[in-house]
Amino acid sequence: MHISNRQFFLQHIAQTSKEPLLLEIEKASGSLLFTPEGKELIDLIGGISVSNVGHSHPKIVKAVQQQAEKHMHIMVYGEVVQSPQVNYAKQLCKFLPPSLNSIYFTNSGAEATEGALKLAKRFTGRTKIVYCKNAYHGSTHGALSVMGDEYFKRNFRPLLPDVCMINYGDFNDLKNIDSRTAAIIIETIQGESGITVPSIEYMQQLRQQCTETGALLILDEVQAGMGRTGKMFAFEHFDIQPDILTLAKAFGGGMPLGAFIANKSVTDTLTENPILGHITTFGGHPVSCAAGDAALNILVEENLLKTVEQKSLLFEKLLQHKKIKSVRRKGLMMAVQFNSFEENKKIIDLAIANGVFTDWFLFAPECLRIVPPLNIPDNLIEKACSILLDCIDKSA
Repeated sequence: MHISNRQFFLQHIAQTSKEPLLLEIEKASGSLLFTPEGKELIDLIGGISVSNVGHSHPKIVKAVQQQAEKHMHIMVYGEVVQSPQVNYAKQLCKFLPPSLNSIYFTNSGAEATEGALKLAKRFTGRTKIVYCKNAYHGSTHGALSVMGDEYFKRNFRPLLPDVCMINYGDFNDLKNIDSRTAAIIIETIQGESGITVPSIEYMQQLRQQCTETGALLILDEVQAGMGRTGKMFAFEHFDIQPDILTLAKAFGGGMPLGAFIANKSVTDTLTENPILGHITTFGGHPVSCAAGDAALNILVEENLLKTVEQKSLLFEKLLQHKKIKSVRRKGLMMAVQFNSFEENKKIIDLAIANGVFTDWFLFAPECLRIVPPLNIPDNLIEKACSILLDCIDKSA
Protein backbone atom coordinates (compact mmCIF):
# COMPACT_ATOMS: atom_id res chain seq x y z
CA MET A 1 0.00 0.00 0.00
CA HIS A 2 1.34 3.42 -0.98
CA ILE A 3 1.61 5.84 1.95
CA SER A 4 1.50 9.51 1.01
CA ASN A 5 3.67 12.30 2.40
CA ARG A 6 0.63 13.63 4.24
CA GLN A 7 0.10 10.28 5.99
CA PHE A 8 3.78 10.04 6.96
CA PHE A 9 3.55 13.66 8.18
CA LEU A 10 0.66 12.79 10.49
CA GLN A 11 2.30 9.59 11.73
CA HIS A 12 5.86 10.75 12.32
CA ILE A 13 5.99 14.57 12.56
CA ALA A 14 5.01 15.86 16.01
CA GLN A 15 1.80 17.85 15.66
CA THR A 16 0.93 21.26 17.07
CA SER A 17 -2.82 20.97 16.53
CA LYS A 18 -5.41 18.27 15.96
CA GLU A 19 -6.29 19.69 12.55
CA PRO A 20 -3.11 20.73 10.71
CA LEU A 21 -3.53 22.51 7.41
CA LEU A 22 -1.89 19.62 5.50
CA LEU A 23 -1.04 21.87 2.58
CA GLU A 24 1.91 20.29 0.77
CA ILE A 25 4.31 22.75 -0.88
CA GLU A 26 6.91 21.47 -3.31
CA LYS A 27 8.40 24.75 -4.51
CA ALA A 28 8.30 28.47 -3.75
CA SER A 29 9.48 31.39 -5.84
CA GLY A 30 9.05 35.11 -5.26
CA SER A 31 5.54 35.56 -3.83
CA LEU A 32 4.21 32.25 -5.13
CA LEU A 33 3.92 28.76 -3.64
CA PHE A 34 3.43 25.59 -5.71
CA THR A 35 1.91 22.25 -4.66
CA PRO A 36 3.13 18.89 -6.04
CA GLU A 37 0.05 18.92 -8.28
CA GLY A 38 1.17 22.23 -9.80
CA LYS A 39 -1.40 24.40 -8.05
CA GLU A 40 -0.24 27.99 -7.55
CA LEU A 41 -0.90 30.05 -4.41
CA ILE A 42 -0.18 33.71 -3.80
CA ASP A 43 1.68 33.85 -0.49
CA LEU A 44 0.23 36.50 1.83
CA ILE A 45 1.95 35.04 4.90
CA GLY A 46 5.60 35.04 3.86
CA GLY A 47 6.41 32.34 6.42
CA ILE A 48 4.85 34.71 8.99
CA SER A 49 7.10 37.67 8.27
CA VAL A 50 10.12 35.54 7.30
CA SER A 51 10.34 35.83 3.51
CA ASN A 52 10.69 39.62 3.29
CA VAL A 53 12.63 39.43 0.01
CA GLY A 54 10.52 36.62 -1.43
CA HIS A 55 11.14 32.89 -1.74
CA SER A 56 14.26 31.46 -3.39
CA HIS A 57 15.81 34.82 -4.20
CA PRO A 58 18.76 33.95 -6.46
CA LYS A 59 21.21 36.08 -4.45
CA ILE A 60 20.31 34.24 -1.23
CA VAL A 61 20.46 30.85 -2.92
CA LYS A 62 23.92 31.73 -4.25
CA ALA A 63 25.13 32.96 -0.84
CA VAL A 64 23.93 29.74 0.82
CA GLN A 65 25.56 27.53 -1.79
CA GLN A 66 28.86 29.40 -1.66
CA GLN A 67 29.06 29.28 2.14
CA ALA A 68 28.05 25.60 2.29
CA GLU A 69 30.94 24.82 -0.04
CA LYS A 70 33.40 26.64 2.26
CA HIS A 71 32.26 25.28 5.62
CA MET A 72 29.24 24.77 7.80
CA HIS A 73 29.42 24.21 11.56
CA ILE A 74 32.89 24.63 13.06
CA MET A 75 32.57 25.31 16.79
CA VAL A 76 30.09 26.59 19.39
CA TYR A 77 29.10 30.23 19.12
CA GLY A 78 31.72 32.85 20.02
CA GLU A 79 34.92 30.81 20.02
CA VAL A 80 35.99 30.90 16.37
CA VAL A 81 36.13 33.92 14.05
CA GLN A 82 33.72 33.14 11.21
CA SER A 83 33.51 35.63 8.37
CA PRO A 84 29.73 35.22 7.72
CA GLN A 85 29.00 36.31 11.31
CA VAL A 86 31.48 39.16 11.19
CA ASN A 87 30.32 40.37 7.77
CA TYR A 88 26.65 40.33 8.76
CA ALA A 89 27.28 42.08 12.08
CA LYS A 90 29.39 44.75 10.37
CA GLN A 91 26.67 45.35 7.77
CA LEU A 92 23.85 45.36 10.33
CA CYS A 93 25.58 47.91 12.55
CA LYS A 94 25.36 50.45 9.71
CA PHE A 95 21.59 50.54 10.23
CA LEU A 96 21.50 50.35 14.02
CA PRO A 97 21.97 53.20 16.51
CA PRO A 98 25.59 53.42 17.75
CA SER A 99 24.46 52.22 21.19
CA LEU A 100 23.33 48.87 19.72
CA ASN A 101 26.76 47.65 18.71
CA SER A 102 27.06 44.11 20.10
CA ILE A 103 25.16 41.27 18.42
CA TYR A 104 24.58 37.85 19.93
CA PHE A 105 23.39 35.49 17.19
CA THR A 106 20.85 32.79 18.08
CA ASN A 107 18.86 30.18 16.14
CA SER A 108 15.39 31.68 16.58
CA GLY A 109 13.24 34.42 18.04
CA ALA A 110 12.40 32.41 21.16
CA GLU A 111 16.12 31.93 21.82
CA ALA A 112 16.66 35.66 21.30
CA THR A 113 13.99 36.27 23.94
CA GLU A 114 15.66 33.86 26.36
CA GLY A 115 19.01 35.56 25.88
CA ALA A 116 17.54 39.04 26.26
CA LEU A 117 15.77 38.15 29.52
CA LYS A 118 18.92 36.59 30.97
CA LEU A 119 21.01 39.56 29.88
CA ALA A 120 18.63 42.06 31.50
CA LYS A 121 18.69 40.18 34.82
CA ARG A 122 22.46 39.76 34.72
CA PHE A 123 23.20 43.40 33.85
CA THR A 124 20.76 45.03 36.27
CA GLY A 125 21.01 42.54 39.12
CA ARG A 126 17.21 42.70 39.31
CA THR A 127 14.61 39.97 38.82
CA LYS A 128 11.25 41.55 37.89
CA ILE A 129 10.20 41.29 34.25
CA VAL A 130 7.27 43.29 32.87
CA TYR A 131 5.40 42.12 29.77
CA CYS A 132 2.16 42.90 27.95
CA LYS A 133 -1.25 41.33 27.58
CA ASN A 134 -1.59 39.53 24.21
CA ALA A 135 2.20 39.47 23.81
CA TYR A 136 3.93 36.65 21.95
CA HIS A 137 7.70 36.18 22.36
CA GLY A 138 8.11 32.44 21.73
CA SER A 139 7.21 29.07 23.27
CA THR A 140 10.23 28.13 25.39
CA HIS A 141 9.86 28.37 29.17
CA GLY A 142 11.24 31.88 29.63
CA ALA A 143 9.44 33.22 26.56
CA LEU A 144 6.24 31.49 27.66
CA SER A 145 6.52 33.23 31.03
CA VAL A 146 6.11 36.58 29.25
CA MET A 147 3.36 35.45 26.88
CA GLY A 148 0.28 37.56 27.43
CA ASP A 149 -2.37 34.83 27.34
CA GLU A 150 -3.04 32.38 30.16
CA TYR A 151 -4.61 29.73 27.90
CA PHE A 152 -1.20 28.94 26.39
CA LYS A 153 0.61 29.02 29.74
CA ARG A 154 -1.50 27.29 32.37
CA ASN A 155 -0.62 23.68 31.58
CA PHE A 156 3.13 24.41 31.69
CA ARG A 157 3.33 26.16 35.05
CA PRO A 158 5.34 26.81 37.14
CA LEU A 159 7.10 29.32 34.89
CA LEU A 160 9.43 32.21 35.72
CA PRO A 161 8.59 33.97 38.99
CA ASP A 162 8.47 37.75 39.48
CA VAL A 163 6.79 38.64 36.19
CA CYS A 164 4.16 41.35 35.83
CA MET A 165 1.63 41.76 33.01
CA ILE A 166 0.46 45.20 31.88
CA ASN A 167 -1.91 46.37 29.16
CA TYR A 168 -0.24 47.28 25.86
CA GLY A 169 -0.60 51.00 25.18
CA ASP A 170 -1.95 51.87 28.66
CA PHE A 171 -0.10 54.89 30.09
CA ASN A 172 -1.29 54.21 33.66
CA ASP A 173 0.22 50.72 33.65
CA LEU A 174 3.71 52.08 33.00
CA LYS A 175 4.02 52.72 36.73
CA ASN A 176 4.55 48.95 37.10
CA ILE A 177 8.02 49.53 35.64
CA ASP A 178 9.82 50.42 38.87
CA SER A 179 13.17 50.25 40.66
CA ARG A 180 12.83 46.46 41.02
CA THR A 181 12.33 45.94 37.29
CA ALA A 182 15.12 44.35 35.28
CA ALA A 183 13.32 44.93 31.97
CA ILE A 184 10.09 45.30 30.12
CA ILE A 185 9.84 43.16 27.02
CA ILE A 186 7.41 44.55 24.48
CA GLU A 187 6.72 44.21 20.77
CA THR A 188 7.27 47.49 18.96
CA ILE A 189 4.22 46.58 16.87
CA GLN A 190 2.17 43.89 18.58
CA GLY A 191 1.70 41.03 16.11
CA GLU A 192 -0.49 38.20 17.37
CA SER A 193 -3.05 40.59 18.86
CA GLY A 194 -3.95 41.42 15.26
CA ILE A 195 -1.45 44.22 14.48
CA THR A 196 -1.78 46.69 17.36
CA VAL A 197 0.15 49.90 16.74
CA PRO A 198 0.96 52.02 19.82
CA SER A 199 0.99 55.81 19.83
CA ILE A 200 4.26 57.70 19.53
CA GLU A 201 3.50 59.32 22.90
CA TYR A 202 3.11 55.93 24.57
CA MET A 203 6.38 54.58 23.24
CA GLN A 204 8.25 57.73 24.25
CA GLN A 205 6.74 57.65 27.74
CA LEU A 206 7.71 53.98 27.98
CA ARG A 207 11.28 54.85 27.06
CA GLN A 208 11.34 57.63 29.65
CA GLN A 209 9.96 55.37 32.39
CA CYS A 210 12.68 52.80 31.72
CA THR A 211 15.39 55.45 31.74
CA GLU A 212 14.14 56.94 35.03
CA THR A 213 13.90 53.58 36.84
CA GLY A 214 17.00 51.94 35.39
CA ALA A 215 14.94 49.17 33.81
CA LEU A 216 16.05 47.96 30.39
CA LEU A 217 13.74 48.34 27.41
CA ILE A 218 13.67 45.15 25.34
CA LEU A 219 11.97 45.71 21.99
CA ASP A 220 10.86 42.54 20.23
CA GLU A 221 11.03 43.10 16.47
CA VAL A 222 11.02 39.45 15.49
CA GLN A 223 8.01 40.12 13.24
CA ALA A 224 8.27 43.89 12.79
CA GLY A 225 11.98 44.21 11.97
CA MET A 226 14.01 44.05 8.76
CA GLY A 227 11.86 46.43 6.72
CA ARG A 228 8.42 44.95 7.46
CA THR A 229 6.93 48.29 8.52
CA GLY A 230 8.62 50.42 5.85
CA LYS A 231 11.63 51.25 8.01
CA MET A 232 14.51 48.89 8.69
CA PHE A 233 13.46 48.72 12.35
CA ALA A 234 9.99 49.57 13.63
CA PHE A 235 11.31 51.61 16.57
CA GLU A 236 12.44 54.22 14.04
CA HIS A 237 8.77 55.23 13.67
CA PHE A 238 8.69 56.34 17.32
CA ASP A 239 12.01 58.22 17.68
CA ILE A 240 13.19 55.95 20.49
CA GLN A 241 15.94 53.39 20.95
CA PRO A 242 15.80 50.13 22.92
CA ASP A 243 18.42 48.88 25.35
CA ILE A 244 18.05 45.40 23.87
CA LEU A 245 16.61 44.55 20.45
CA THR A 246 15.50 41.06 19.47
CA LEU A 247 15.34 39.94 15.83
CA ALA A 248 14.60 36.70 13.97
CA LYS A 249 12.27 35.54 11.17
CA ALA A 250 13.28 37.74 8.17
CA PHE A 251 16.65 38.33 9.85
CA GLY A 252 17.87 35.00 8.45
CA GLY A 253 16.69 35.48 4.88
CA GLY A 254 14.73 32.21 5.09
CA MET A 255 17.31 30.35 7.18
CA PRO A 256 17.00 29.85 10.97
CA LEU A 257 18.63 32.85 12.64
CA GLY A 258 17.86 35.26 15.46
CA ALA A 259 19.73 37.77 17.60
CA PHE A 260 19.59 39.86 20.72
CA ILE A 261 21.47 43.12 20.34
CA ALA A 262 22.64 45.58 23.01
CA ASN A 263 25.55 47.81 23.90
CA LYS A 264 28.85 46.01 24.33
CA SER A 265 29.05 47.19 27.95
CA VAL A 266 25.82 45.25 28.54
CA THR A 267 26.60 42.06 26.59
CA ASP A 268 30.06 41.86 28.18
CA THR A 269 28.38 40.88 31.46
CA LEU A 270 27.72 37.44 29.94
CA THR A 271 31.45 36.74 29.69
CA GLU A 272 32.21 36.38 33.41
CA ASN A 273 30.64 35.29 36.70
CA PRO A 274 29.89 32.85 35.20
CA ILE A 275 32.03 32.38 32.13
CA LEU A 276 29.81 31.23 29.24
CA GLY A 277 26.88 33.13 30.74
CA HIS A 278 24.98 32.35 27.56
CA ILE A 279 26.03 29.74 25.02
CA THR A 280 24.61 28.09 21.92
CA THR A 281 26.00 25.45 19.58
CA PHE A 282 24.40 26.49 16.31
CA GLY A 283 23.60 30.16 16.96
CA GLY A 284 24.99 32.31 14.15
CA HIS A 285 25.38 29.30 11.86
CA PRO A 286 27.60 30.43 8.97
CA VAL A 287 25.10 29.41 6.28
CA SER A 288 22.29 31.25 8.08
CA CYS A 289 24.45 34.36 8.53
CA ALA A 290 25.40 34.29 4.84
CA ALA A 291 21.70 34.12 3.92
CA GLY A 292 20.75 36.89 6.32
CA ASP A 293 23.55 39.13 5.09
CA ALA A 294 22.42 38.57 1.49
CA ALA A 295 18.81 39.38 2.44
CA LEU A 296 19.85 42.64 4.10
CA ASN A 297 21.81 43.60 0.99
CA ILE A 298 18.75 42.86 -1.17
CA LEU A 299 16.56 45.11 1.00
CA VAL A 300 19.01 47.95 0.40
CA GLU A 301 19.99 47.31 -3.24
CA GLU A 302 16.40 46.84 -4.42
CA ASN A 303 15.08 49.79 -2.35
CA LEU A 304 12.33 47.56 -0.96
CA LEU A 305 11.58 49.78 2.03
CA LYS A 306 10.51 52.62 -0.25
CA THR A 307 7.56 50.70 -1.73
CA VAL A 308 6.20 49.12 1.47
CA GLU A 309 3.72 51.89 2.30
CA GLN A 310 2.45 52.12 -1.29
CA LYS A 311 1.80 48.37 -1.36
CA SER A 312 0.12 48.53 2.04
CA LEU A 313 -2.16 51.33 0.86
CA LEU A 314 -3.03 49.30 -2.25
CA PHE A 315 -4.17 46.39 -0.07
CA GLU A 316 -6.23 48.76 2.08
CA LYS A 317 -7.79 50.45 -0.95
CA LEU A 318 -8.78 47.14 -2.58
CA LEU A 319 -10.05 45.38 0.55
CA GLN A 320 -13.36 47.19 0.83
CA HIS A 321 -16.34 45.01 1.78
CA LYS A 322 -19.31 45.32 4.12
CA LYS A 323 -18.12 42.25 6.06
CA ILE A 324 -14.68 43.79 6.72
CA LYS A 325 -14.85 45.59 10.07
CA SER A 326 -11.40 47.17 9.88
CA VAL A 327 -7.97 46.89 8.29
CA ARG A 328 -5.19 47.50 10.82
CA ARG A 329 -1.72 48.00 9.42
CA LYS A 330 1.80 49.28 9.82
CA GLY A 331 3.53 48.87 6.49
CA LEU A 332 3.04 45.31 5.24
CA MET A 333 2.02 44.06 8.68
CA MET A 334 -1.75 43.91 8.23
CA ALA A 335 -4.84 42.45 9.89
CA VAL A 336 -8.26 42.29 8.20
CA GLN A 337 -10.96 42.03 10.86
CA PHE A 338 -14.24 40.13 10.49
CA ASN A 339 -17.11 39.47 12.89
CA SER A 340 -15.90 36.15 14.24
CA PHE A 341 -13.30 33.41 13.99
CA GLU A 342 -15.88 31.17 12.31
CA GLU A 343 -16.47 33.71 9.56
CA ASN A 344 -12.75 34.37 9.17
CA LYS A 345 -11.91 30.64 9.02
CA LYS A 346 -14.44 30.08 6.22
CA ILE A 347 -12.84 32.90 4.23
CA ILE A 348 -9.32 31.59 4.87
CA ASP A 349 -10.26 28.05 3.79
CA LEU A 350 -11.93 29.36 0.64
CA ALA A 351 -8.94 31.57 -0.09
CA ILE A 352 -6.49 28.67 0.14
CA ALA A 353 -8.73 26.56 -2.09
CA ASN A 354 -8.80 29.40 -4.61
CA GLY A 355 -5.10 30.21 -4.67
CA VAL A 356 -4.36 32.64 -1.81
CA PHE A 357 -2.39 31.49 1.24
CA THR A 358 -3.25 33.28 4.47
CA ASP A 359 -4.16 32.50 8.09
CA TRP A 360 -5.31 34.05 11.40
CA PHE A 361 -3.74 35.48 14.56
CA LEU A 362 -3.25 33.66 17.88
CA PHE A 363 -4.94 36.34 19.99
CA ALA A 364 -7.17 37.80 17.28
CA PRO A 365 -8.67 34.77 15.52
CA GLU A 366 -11.32 36.96 13.88
CA CYS A 367 -8.55 38.69 11.89
CA LEU A 368 -7.01 37.52 8.61
CA ARG A 369 -3.23 37.90 8.34
CA ILE A 370 -1.48 39.76 5.50
CA VAL A 371 2.34 39.80 5.78
CA PRO A 372 3.53 39.03 2.24
CA PRO A 373 7.04 39.38 0.83
CA LEU A 374 7.92 43.08 0.67
CA ASN A 375 8.60 42.75 -3.05
CA ILE A 376 5.21 41.25 -3.92
CA PRO A 377 4.26 42.72 -7.33
CA ASP A 378 1.24 45.04 -7.50
CA ASN A 379 -0.51 42.73 -9.99
CA LEU A 380 -0.37 39.87 -7.46
CA ILE A 381 -1.75 42.18 -4.75
CA GLU A 382 -4.65 43.02 -7.07
CA LYS A 383 -5.23 39.36 -7.92
CA ALA A 384 -5.05 38.26 -4.28
CA CYS A 385 -7.49 40.96 -3.15
CA SER A 386 -9.90 40.06 -5.94
CA ILE A 387 -9.84 36.41 -4.83
CA LEU A 388 -10.28 37.41 -1.17
CA LEU A 389 -13.29 39.59 -1.96
CA ASP A 390 -14.83 36.75 -3.95
CA CYS A 391 -14.24 34.38 -1.03
CA ILE A 392 -15.86 36.86 1.37
CA ASP A 393 -18.92 36.92 -0.90
CA LYS A 394 -19.02 33.11 -1.05
CA SER A 395 -18.54 32.65 2.70
CA ALA A 396 -22.12 33.64 3.55
